[in-house]
Amino acid sequence: MTVKIAELTCGAEYSGVQAEIEKAAKLVGGEIVFPEVDLEYIDEVQKHLGFEVASANLKLMFARAMSIIEGKTDAEAVFIATCFRCAEGALVRNEVRRLIQQHTDLPVVMYSFTERTKAPELLTRMEALVTIVEKKSLLARKKQEGISLGLDSGSTTTKAIIMKDNEIVGTGWVYTKDVVKSAQEALDNALKEANLKMEDIETIGTTGYGRHNLGRHFNADLIQEELTVNSKGAAFLAKKQEGEATVIDIGGMDNKAISLNNAIPDGFTMGGICAGASGRFFEMTSRRLSVEIGELGDMAAEGNWRNVMMNSYCIVFGIQDLVTSLAEGATPNDVAAAAAHSVAEQIYEQQLQEVDVREPLILVGGSSLLKGMVMALEEILGKKIVVPEYSQYIGAVGAALLASGYRYNKKK
Repeated sequence: MTVKIAELTCGAEYSGVQAEIEKAAKLVGGEIVFPEVDLEYIDEVQKHLGFEVASANLKLMFARAMSIIEGKTDAEAVFIATCFRCAEGALVRNEVRRLIQQHTDLPVVMYSFTERTKAPELLTRMEALVTIVEKKSLLARKKQEGISLGLDSGSTTTKAIIMKDNEIVGTGWVYTKDVVKSAQEALDNALKEANLKMEDIETIGTTGYGRHNLGRHFNADLIQEELTVNSKGAAFLAKKQEGEATVIDIGGMDNKAISLNNAIPDGFTMGGICAGASGRFFEMTSRRLSVEIGELGDMAAEGNWRNVMMNSYCIVFGIQDLVTSLAEGATPNDVAAAAAHSVAEQIYEQQLQEVDVREPLILVGGSSLLKGMVMALEEILGKKIVVPEYSQYIGAVGAALLASGYRYNKKK
């Protein structure tokens, strides 16, 4: 089955990335479709937008969105993208996303492209859209059954979780070096903690950057992108599998914001401006301050970010700002607080502007363990942040939970 993904873009064909968008969709079993509209319809629907759009291409983009909302286009998911340089495009893009989510139940992802955007950069997003459509019944799974292994091969760390009848019984966490060897080490640690052997494992799920490699090596039942898997793990750990929620996932090299309805994503975004809003930035900051990354969170909680001038979101120039501040007499605690505030600010200004923010807000990923990071995000958002137990293991938990859905088939 091919999943029909409606494309709402402005300038993709002129930037030379249209072929890359279509290639990414095709690679994961999707098909790009364009809602058909005529000139009269374009002029008619603009009144719904609430402001005058200067760009003819953005007018067309909005009209195509209204065609989806009014049921004139057969689509199962929506991909919305504009050039990252266009302020008007960002405004229309977000309004289009909001209207589609208000009036349809279609999963939506947004993206800011450059002329250098290639298909591999879009694969996780497209795969998530296809997964939500094709595996909705699996994603609705709320309990883990039997004995399941979840492996999350991330850009920085590899995590293993063993679950038995809806309970976590074993964990493993190592830095990612060789993908398979790191996974085996994490798995060995989880098996030891669970007092189990590999032959006891009934189902296996893999996710993260190295999911395909690990899936082949361990003969996994489930190999799935991290957006849907992480959502499931976060909702399970936060005991929020019913109703609405928002997941903020700060990863090693990027971050994700995902809006959930009954633990199933219906809007998501990922990435940011370089790796400045990721765990990597915290690693570099802690190294500069000569402290363990776990200590950085406590330092940030004690510091005052206002005493440090941060002029850039770039990971390189951001560190330069912190180094300059230290040379000018800022305290290490203030620098740690400034780093946390910078990441929180980027998440708010970039990721959370591109999804429908619904409470509760669930913070996951390794950086969620940093006290100062949680405080910074709560200060900026003015909302309580939920950090569930095992928050750094959400990908592995989600993989184990979903993989257990294949247990019945294996027993037949």
